[in-house]
Amino acid sequence: MLCALGSAVCFGTASVLQAVAARASAPGSGSGVDPVLLLRVLRQWRYLAGLALDAAGFLLELVALRSLPIYAVGAALAASLAVTAVVASRVLRVRLSGIEWGAVAVVCGGLAMLGLASGAEGSGTGSTALRTGTLAVAAGVLALGGAAGRLPGRARAAALGLGAGLGFGVVEVAVRLIDDLSLGALVRNPASYALLLGGGTAFLLLTSALQRGSVTAATAGMVIGETLGPALVGIVWLGDRTRPGLLPLAAAGFAFAVAGALALARFGEGGEGATVEA
Repeated sequence: MLCALGSAVCFGTASVLQAVAARASAPGSGSGVDPVLLLRVLRQWRYLAGLALDAAGFLLELVALRSLPIYAVGAALAASLAVTAVVASRVLRVRLSGIEWGAVAVVCGGLAMLGLASGAEGSGTGSTALRTGTLAVAAGVLALGGAAGRLPGRARAAALGLGAGLGFGVVEVAVRLIDDLSLGALVRNPASYALLLGGGTAFLLLTSALQRGSVTAATAGMVIGETLGPALVGIVWLGDRTRPGLLPLAAAGFAFAVAGALALARFGEGGEGATVEA
């Protein structure tokens, strides 16, 4: 759980840096999957610093996913918005309302409940069909991103954010489906390719969503995409469970953490409208 929370701190801080870089860059090709925009923001030190934090967060996430159920890790990752809100209030001087400070407290409370109720990760390693299906979902997320770039305004931001969340969710599931880390096994496992395709596509979609549309709509879509689906896969197909008798506490903690994150959705880019000097 400490690794999951450390991952949230890394991701939450990184989003402040990356959003400033994305907003300062001109649009690229105009597509939802916009590699030109990504190349432009990669020239900015804030985006590179954010990527370094993302890398550290991803390593911590991998450790957490090897020990905790997916639903607990997903809720902790969604809670990175609480970190972003606090960092933005200090670094970018974004004002948080009383309701938003309350949402930060709700997120923390929900995570505490999950920490108490979560059992060990399930023993299931997934079937071949699940591994192949995860790769198919990753490819579908890429197609969704291309289509979402043609939607108008708020709908585009929400679709791109949802696609990014689904991509990050693919990564969460794929990590659990990789049970043999030898080179030969990795090459033969469809989940290895799902992890790479899902993660890469999620970064592209999230960068495009933050640069173009409503931050609140994009982030709300991302939170939903990266928490609900992966949690369901973990419970139904991978055997994730709670500690005996603590299912209601875990369910309430998950709901509080996700609801609090949705209440902080405008901080998906470190505070909508926030600026910083170059």
